[in-house]
Amino acid sequence: MKRHLTALTTWILACTATVQANSTIYDSCYPQEAAALARVTDIAFPADTVCITRYGAIGDGQTLVTRALQQAIDDAARKGGGVVSVPQGVWLTGPIRLKSNVCLTLDDCAILQFSPDKTLYVDSTRAKASRVRPCISADKQRNIGITGNGIIDGNGQQWRPVKRSKVSDVEWKQYHELGGIERQQGTLWYPWQMKAGYADIADTPERQESMRNDLVRFEQCTGILLRGVTFQNSPRFHVHPCYSENIIIDGITVRSEWNVQNGDGIDLSDCHRALITRCTVSVGDDGICMKSGLPRDGRISGCEDILIADNTVNHAHGGFVIGSEDAGGMRRITVVRCRFSGTDVGLRFKSALGRGGLTEQIRISDCVMNDISGEAIAFQCDYVNRHAGADTKEPVYTDEERQWAPRFRDIRISRITVGGCKTGIRAAGLPGIDCISDIVIEHSNIVCRSKKTDIDEATAKLTLNNVNLIK
Repeated sequence: MKRHLTALTTWILACTATVQANSTIYDSCYPQEAAALARVTDIAFPADTVCITRYGAIGDGQTLVTRALQQAIDDAARKGGGVVSVPQGVWLTGPIRLKSNVCLTLDDCAILQFSPDKTLYVDSTRAKASRVRPCISADKQRNIGITGNGIIDGNGQQWRPVKRSKVSDVEWKQYHELGGIERQQGTLWYPWQMKAGYADIADTPERQESMRNDLVRFEQCTGILLRGVTFQNSPRFHVHPCYSENIIIDGITVRSEWNVQNGDGIDLSDCHRALITRCTVSVGDDGICMKSGLPRDGRISGCEDILIADNTVNHAHGGFVIGSEDAGGMRRITVVRCRFSGTDVGLRFKSALGRGGLTEQIRISDCVMNDISGEAIAFQCDYVNRHAGADTKEPVYTDEERQWAPRFRDIRISRITVGGCKTGIRAAGLPGIDCISDIVIEHSNIVCRSKKTDIDEATAKLTLNNVNLIK
């Protein structure tokens, strides 16, 4: 009997040790609704720390520190990893690359500002590249991080076009004081031949605009930690992991002017096992967005096993968004306890022929919204992505593109409270295609200013259970 008890005790201790070994500091973020998700694992870095001032960096806001910053990262990587510290100061830099097992950490009073010199971002090894290098990039790296409480500023006004209809007279004048050129009968401003004196890198302002970069773009990486930092004023998307897995985005702030073209906040493109929690986003385009392009050999495809919890989105086109690219598929995504205040749309599902795929096993609950200028919940299957200055012609799809049609199904939305929106629920699919089906919205209260629902019942199959729509 004693021998049996000893064996049982040994087995219990072994099981407990296994559970503790597999647990992470982020386990408490996962509610019961997310039980089916594969969870993120902890990301840690060697304790060795080096300050960029050791490499000659000067934080005076005018001395370029790119070489010193990159050398500190490279040296840390060669030693097996560590922490690269950016202390108090304003640090002007060109594009940098993170390396495996290296964490870039910013002091509370540190601002890492990217140079307005566009020539620094041209990748000389890729003459035909459609875009310039991201401000911060990483490719096929493991365990990389950006932490601290400082600010990373992309100097985006040197890259982005501005629509006249989206700014006041005072702001329009301020843009012209930077230089630039008007297009389309004075309705569009491009940062071209700017008064700062830096050279342009394309033959037209429209071509240069199409080359603008992301603030942070990581591709094919495993183990990404972003915590505490403010990412702002990006030329294009702000935080953009692609084809990556085991991603933790915790307590960051992402912000830009409300009218920034393509200024997405946090985008995950074809990523597996991710956690986005306690973040605050206020940007000019989509807030927290899931994307997936056409499948590519050898790369992660689709977005899956993603938890989005306890975030706040203020201004954005959509609070939580799937699309418009979802060709690789979306599955096992849970959104809980998020706040959307001042977005155009609350929960937005958008796609189109040529970029659509299967989106399923989506669970959204306990979210609150107010001051929504459009729909609280929207499903759209004919979305057209138009860049600044594009024409408004309806796209013509090839037979191959028609094979990539959006399919939204097995989506459960519950316990949503909306204090004010224009339209409660809007949904429309495509004739002859089963685009929107098995969508359940339940136990929710939605206050609307205009329409309670705008649902095309011929192309969209939604079930509403105990949904109180108040006009």
